[in-house]
Amino acid sequence: MAKRLETNVPGDFFVNSNCIDCDQCRQIAPATFSDVRGMSAVTTQPRGDEERRLAMYALLTCPTGAIGSENQAGLQEAMADFPLRVDENVYFNGFSAKHSYGASSYLILHPDGNWLIDAPRWQPQLVEKFQELGGIRYLFLSHQDDVADAARYAEKFGAERIIHEWELHAQPDAEHVIQGLDTVEFAPDFRILVQPGHTRGHLVLLYAKKYLFTGDHLAWGREREELEAFEDFCWYSYAEQGKSMARLAQETFEWVLPGHGDRVHRHADEMRARMKSLVQRMGAQA
Repeated sequence: MAKRLETNVPGDFFVNSNCIDCDQCRQIAPATFSDVRGMSAVTTQPRGDEERRLAMYALLTCPTGAIGSENQAGLQEAMADFPLRVDENVYFNGFSAKHSYGASSYLILHPDGNWLIDAPRWQPQLVEKFQELGGIRYLFLSHQDDVADAARYAEKFGAERIIHEWELHAQPDAEHVIQGLDTVEFAPDFRILVQPGHTRGHLVLLYAKKYLFTGDHLAWGREREELEAFEDFCWYSYAEQGKSMARLAQETFEWVLPGHGDRVHRHADEMRARMKSLVQRMGAQA
């Protein structure tokens, strides 16, 4: 049985020993949750309605049910808020999956059909919300690690899955298989870039020359306050990831929306400069 961690401060919210240190709670509710001894912990109890709502979002998103609350007030209202708007027609789905180590997934609302970016865990209330928002036409899978319950969502909505051939073992009956290294102009405003590194067939999706969905390829580093690639979690080739990043640095975007790590929004010119700096740190050539 999971035990309440002794690193929590006394009070309503707590983290238990099921924590896998995925960081979701610290991203969603940083005023409440912190990293303590390699796990998350409640270091400050929520103060006020807004912090409590954010803590409830974290509780619902946690992939292992490691967050608890002695008072369930506001839980159903928080659940009804998902998916959460990030910007314009782009949303964060919450309800991360243990099988994707708590990766973030996203939703793009689009008049030609909505896109699900990687997959959350199967959650009936979220399914209902997706239905209300027009369903799912495409399910973009960045790489093998973050497919989660993609097959179930695809079956439910008749969604067409997109994955690279080198990751196909993770979703062998996917409807669209990207091949080789060439960039694919999949649809107006949707550009798929092949970015080997974290895995061999890792894909990123650039939407509207503004939103870059990066999977496990690129994220904002909270401590350094810079864009980062995670060498310690690179399963294929960090050298190839550097080369991929150099190509990616030529693209125009304002948002980095990762599976793991923090999201970030910067003006396109600043983002380009930060990408160039990252490429240099990785030892590649932009």
